[in-house]
Amino acid sequence: MQRVFLHIGLPKTGTSYLQSIVWPQRDRLAELGVLVPGREKRDHLLSSLIVRGDPAVARRGPGADRAWAVVCAEVAAHAGTSLVSHEFFCSASAEQWARAVADLAPAEVHVVVTAREPLGLFSSSWQESLKNRSTTALADYGRSESDDPRVVWDWRALDLGLVLGRLRDAVPDERVHVVVSPGPGDPRDELWRRFAGVLGVDPEAVPHERAFPNASMGVVEAELLRRLNAHLGEFHSARERARWIRTFLADGLLVTPDAERFWPDDDQVADARQRGERALDVIGAGRYDVVGDLARLRVPDDLPARRHPADVTEAELLAASVRLNGQLMGEVRRRSDAGERHRRTPAPSSARRAYTRLMRRVGRGDSG
Repeated sequence: MQRVFLHIGLPKTGTSYLQSIVWPQRDRLAELGVLVPGREKRDHLLSSLIVRGDPAVARRGPGADRAWAVVCAEVAAHAGTSLVSHEFFCSASAEQWARAVADLAPAEVHVVVTAREPLGLFSSSWQESLKNRSTTALADYGRSESDDPRVVWDWRALDLGLVLGRLRDAVPDERVHVVVSPGPGDPRDELWRRFAGVLGVDPEAVPHERAFPNASMGVVEAELLRRLNAHLGEFHSARERARWIRTFLADGLLVTPDAERFWPDDDQVADARQRGERALDVIGAGRYDVVGDLARLRVPDDLPARRHPADVTEAELLAASVRLNGQLMGEVRRRSDAGERHRRTPAPSSARRAYTRLMRRVGRGDSG
């Protein structure tokens, strides 16, 4: 039977962790009967833009606007199971879901929704918005539910109940698999095990030991990045923001092993708690396939004391900024020394041409 699993997020529920297993093991999954369609990893991101009617896809380079057609064609040509994974699909409207399911016909469409309790999800989502050059303060974040399917850093994409509601007319409940994020006492690879089980794959048959979930910034580092973003206007494109702000600056320099966690305002905590309860009501009224403990989707009644980003002092920000400048100087020196060593090393013309091509790919942000 032709089946396609659409893993649609939610954002900040371990999607990058799962994708860091799926894409390097694409060939191994194919051996196990699971096709991961597309020319490269970013075709799944581009497909999510196309499905959601985002004109930004036109700025993603030649052939970007064909990504969804390529994915659908490969799914149609594969006799077994296929997997498409990107967290931005979750913002699609009900009408867009209906079209997407029709595009994938005659394959039987299953939707995989990874989910976690909405308060932690909300705080992580704000951090991710900062990595996309947002300057919105946490107190002002998530105050609405957008009607625009192009919007992803908003309760439109974070509220599990809303996402399930938009899916209902396009995909039967029993083919929607809600995979609950593991808790602190679970094995580190438990999310992969649950996800692989939904796909019908033996989790041990796919190497996954080197994959790690994303780490978080602390409250001081997050507030520092928010303020820095006002001065990073030259990083215009999504690719530049992903390469330099998210990967190099935030994940590479501002994430610390002893990150101080934080909470939003009390009314935002209450809102997240209510959304979690409504999502549980939606699931309870449906016939969804739930993998994991639904109680983990509920915001706990008793929360540990944590600071708010607005409580960060100017002295703390100055100290963090000084540390960051020291790290940046060290990185500039390492890169300069590496470039100088390369210039001093003679290389055959063919090797030099290959290196030049590689550097051009890195500069464009192409994936391998």
